[in-house]
Order: sequence, then C-alpha cells, then structure tokens
Amino acid sequence: MDFTSALRPKTFDAFVGQDHLSLPTSPLRILCEKKALGHSFFYGPAGVGKTSLARIIASSMDLPFYEFNATSLKIEQLRKIFEQYKNALEKPLIFIDEVHRLAKNQQEVLLPVMENNAVLIIGASTENPFFSLTSAIRSRSMLFELKNINNEALDRLVDLAKDKSEITLEEDAREYLVRSSSGDARAMLKLLEFCSNIDTHITVDLLKSLRPNAISAGSSEAGVHYDLISAMIKSIRGSDADAGMYYLARLIEGGESADFIARRLVILASEDIGNANPQALTLTTSAMTSVSKIGFPEARIILAQAVAYLCASPKSNSSYLAINEAINVVKSGVMLEIPEPLKNNANGYLYPHDFGGYVKQKYLTKKMKFIEFKSIGYEKKMKEWVENLNSFS
Repeated sequence: MDFTSALRPKTFDAFVGQDHLSLPTSPLRILCEKKALGHSFFYGPAGVGKTSLARIIASSMDLPFYEFNATSLKIEQLRKIFEQYKNALEKPLIFIDEVHRLAKNQQEVLLPVMENNAVLIIGASTENPFFSLTSAIRSRSMLFELKNINNEALDRLVDLAKDKSEITLEEDAREYLVRSSSGDARAMLKLLEFCSNIDTHITVDLLKSLRPNAISAGSSEAGVHYDLISAMIKSIRGSDADAGMYYLARLIEGGESADFIARRLVILASEDIGNANPQALTLTTSAMTSVSKIGFPEARIILAQAVAYLCASPKSNSSYLAINEAINVVKSGVMLEIPEPLKNNANGYLYPHDFGGYVKQKYLTKKMKFIEFKSIGYEKKMKEWVENLNSFS
C-alpha cells in the first residue's frame, strides 16, 4: 500500500506535526481562510509536509494548483500559465520545490506577476531560501519554517496507517520505526510501505533489514538541530577545539547543510573574534564560498579547518557590543544634528590626509561612547593607536 499518498492530508485539521501553521489560531491558516495569503516560502527538513501544505493552501483558497521543481523548471512553462490566466477572474497557485535552485533569470520572470498578484507563488526548500532569492522577491514574500515532526505526531501517523491497512507492528518495531525516522514522516511511511510488501506483520528485525541505522543520526529529536549548532558555537567561543570538532561532526552526520554551518561560522568570526583577529572573517568567508561550490563530503575538511582556526583565535566581541549599544541609542530616539562640515558638499571639513592622517575636529554634536577596544590580539594594537591619537596636535 502506498501510505504516503493514502495519508497525505487534504485539510489543515488533518495536517500532522506543524501545529504552529495548521491550528485555527495560526496566522498562516487565518490568512488562507480569509483568502488573503500572499507569496510565501516554506523551508524545513525533508518529509515534514511542505508540499502537502502547499496543496492544502490551494484547496483552502480554491485556487488551481501547478507544481514544479526548480531543478527542471523552464521559463516557457511559467509563461504559458501566466498567459492562460492573464484575463481570468481566478488566479493559480504555482508551487516551486527546491526553490533555492531558481536561476536569476527565472526569478526575474516571477517578479512582474508577484508584483501585480496575477498568481500566488509558493516555494519550498530544505534550506532557508531567503539566502538564495533576490531582495526584490524577498520583499514581496513571507517566510514560514516547518520543523521536524516530533515522535508523538509520527506515532499518530502509524495509527492512521494501521487503520487503513492490515498491518500489525510489534511494540519494539513501532518504537524503532518512529525513532529511526528522525522526524521525517515521508521516510517513515516509505519504510512501512516497503516492509508491508514483504510481510504485514512488522518486526524490528524486518525494519532493520531495510534501515539498519537511524536517519540523520545525531539530530533525531526535535530541537536538537538548534542545540547542536548552539553547542558548536559556544565551544568555539570558549576555544575548545575538540568540542567544536565533535559538534561539527554531529551536525554533518545529522544532515545539516554545509552552507548553513559555514554561515554560522562567518557570523561567529565577526561577533566573537572580531578585530582580535580580523583574518578570521576573511577565512570563514572564503570557507563559505568554497563549501557552496564543493559540497560534501569534501566540504567537511574546509569546515574543520575553519573551526580549528576560530577555536585557536583570540576572542573579542567589542564590535558586536558597540553596534548593539549604538542601535539601542538610535531606537530610543537620540537623533543628533550632523555637524555642518560633515554634511555633503559642505565647507569647513578638515581632510585628515592633509594633516598626516589625523586631525582633531567634531564628528558628533554630543560626546558618545560605544566601543571599548580590548587588549587582545590585533585589537590591542588598534587600541594603542586610537589612544595615541590624543597626542597628535
């Protein structure tokens, strides 16, 4: 029996495992029921219901549904749909899976119809698609995250599968089926389907003969995805290279994308190392570019090099603290008048290079202090240089 098709939900009420999107009080469902949902993008792990959710939305809003995959989508296919509904009273829902793979020219074709709402665009990806979409598309859309389906919800799906078939499961088989699926409902139902084609009485040995190990071992529980990346970041911040390497391995074996890990390392290089070792930002940015071109398994080496380098770097968060404080001041309503010489095309500005690289002049109409340079790594030299400026005439 094809459990995946038989158990695919048709309504929000039947949608299992994503209560933050499917409950009557969820903003997404409210917008759909009011037929007011705008262009949206879903992201989350495989097998958690992104395609099912798009189909439910089309049904809820009573829209014609067209499904594509960005890896094989042709611009001409889109243009035919746009032409078909050009003067129609209804608009279609165009669902694009793997949306992070959309080429720039494909994104440009979508822009006009997104702007005039001639169609409803919904995209899905296992990665956060906002990093690969143009700013023009991002500004016209909303982003919704789908999470790993917890074991309780998977267990409910097993009950539904039993109700629709003649299968029976031993208790330890049921436990292994749910636990080893690591939040992936599709993978669980597929395994159950394959096993039921062999024997309608499912044992743990039968399950393990087809799936010897858990999917994405190391990140099978809800929330562990966030705990693992947090543990890696905090280990690197604490300069524990062995712990950093261990959590990196857990993330890799747990199926985390190399791009996501690399982006987190770039953020850390600036937030936690900063000018104590400015080269850290350069190295991690290079690592991010490299892993996007190379991918796993070789990307693991590049990520490991970056983690080792960051662990062994001196740490400073002075820039991070400074910008946070400055933003808080601006948000509180402190809007200082810009000194006249600093304004565009104004007179009276003293060009520092005409004075040997530095000259005293007013840059703020009120004295303010945000950054405290630390005596750590290269930042120590920066601190000394800034302090010595007061000795210049």
